[in-house]
Amino acid sequence: MTDDVPYLALAPVPALVLTGDGRIRFASSAAEALLGDGVGRRQQVLVRALRAARGLADLGVGPGDRVALWLPNVPAYLILYFACARLGAIAVAVNTRYRAVEVSDIVSRSAAKVLACAPGFRRIDFLTILAEIEPAALENLAAVVTVGEAPENPPPAIEKLRRVPFDRMLTRPRHGLNHASARAPCNIFTTSGTTSAPKFVLHRQGAIASHAQQVAKSFGFTAPETMTLSILPLCGVFGFNQTLSTLAAGKPCVLVESYEMDELVRLVAQHRPTTMFGSDDMYARLLEMVPGERPFPSIRWAGYANFNASLDDIAEKAEARGLVLCGLYGMSEVQALYARQPLESPIARRKKGGGIPVSPLGHARVVDGELQCAGPSLMVGYYGNEEATARTLTADGYVRTGDLAEMESDGGFTFLSRMGDVLRLSGFLVNPLEIETHVQKVPGIGACTTIALPRPDGVRAVAFVILKPGATLDEPTVIAHCRQGLANYKVPIRVFAVDDFPKTPSPNGFKIQRNKLRERAERLIGA
Repeated sequence: MTDDVPYLALAPVPALVLTGDGRIRFASSAAEALLGDGVGRRQQVLVRALRAARGLADLGVGPGDRVALWLPNVPAYLILYFACARLGAIAVAVNTRYRAVEVSDIVSRSAAKVLACAPGFRRIDFLTILAEIEPAALENLAAVVTVGEAPENPPPAIEKLRRVPFDRMLTRPRHGLNHASARAPCNIFTTSGTTSAPKFVLHRQGAIASHAQQVAKSFGFTAPETMTLSILPLCGVFGFNQTLSTLAAGKPCVLVESYEMDELVRLVAQHRPTTMFGSDDMYARLLEMVPGERPFPSIRWAGYANFNASLDDIAEKAEARGLVLCGLYGMSEVQALYARQPLESPIARRKKGGGIPVSPLGHARVVDGELQCAGPSLMVGYYGNEEATARTLTADGYVRTGDLAEMESDGGFTFLSRMGDVLRLSGFLVNPLEIETHVQKVPGIGACTTIALPRPDGVRAVAFVILKPGATLDEPTVIAHCRQGLANYKVPIRVFAVDDFPKTPSPNGFKIQRNKLRERAERLIGA
């Protein structure tokens, strides 16, 4: 490990470098304040990471200690992450959407010594949220690092909590000791926790860095003209892995601080990225907002995740306007960008989630319908939860993903749905997407989610829909429409209109709580 790389010692894997041309590029006001004109030299980032490491060490952070990063996509996130790696400490990702209950749970269970937050980000009052947390949950905190502007008079409840400005840490001498190593634990990502407390997914430095390098190679990030747009939050594996893979390739990355469509359109036009990643909803909105036959000519291809059944044709619509979308696969346990559909494959396959593992050492298999993944990008386990780890990791080193998938002849796979979302109706496994897509063809229905409900005559489907503005629900018409196109056992027995689906936040958006809908269906239908 050379002294000029502050993080991730990876022998025999080469160490990551921030940018081969000596630059790292960000696009946010916070970045501009930190790096001047938005373009910082690799050496500047290096020095800041080493100074931040000294600042964390002065707060008592050492090998194995946890540092909670409750931050948006700002340079401080990466700098503190690299500082943690230098110290052999563990960075704990905390979603900026989280509020007191969620933050309290993560900080207390991880026993974080330091928490970093950005009090002025998007008008979220981080310090007031901290003040709402029971003091016992914060008893392990040595300090709160504040990034950007912070109020002079914090809430009384946290007056006694030590607060250290991030900018002040950057004035410290460089940290000389180096505890980085390939085997050192490095990252904790949190699962979404729809039915239980989030699990803490732990990764080692070597797994993070080697995966970044494999993605950089497989995705073509090493091409000279590469510039990526990092839209998704760094607190989730999707945004994190994309950003680190870009840096591993030595290419610039436009770091987007907040998810606002007008700003995304502006940044794409200004920086002309060659690659970007996001959801089907995001691409649909971008295509709607930007006119022209070829609205994004600089983008060679774009990775996407298909979450919205009503946008099943978004890949075709995008390609008709020169934007090539490609399905991906990943999760916290195996890291994001674990697999990618071949770019040369027909759009019918390329638009689906899944693909071929990016690492030559990665392998996927389907056992009883469930996708299982192996390879160097896998987690160590669930931090502090050996029982859950044992349930998830197989004896031969595969992760049970909990996803329904089917294998392809070339060793790749196609993601179908979450196993927990699969409906077992009349003894058959049914992908709810099939029913939802059909329901959404009825005029006036904007979105649909289905659940399985036990009934005296067997397990049956129940549909919940969100209506378009001005529309009303004609339940018999919807059911009749389903009978015309679906097998009888797939036809919902009831259809209910709701204003919105119950959701829980995740790093890449929100996940629908089907268990809540199931409880509601039980109340509405009765015994």
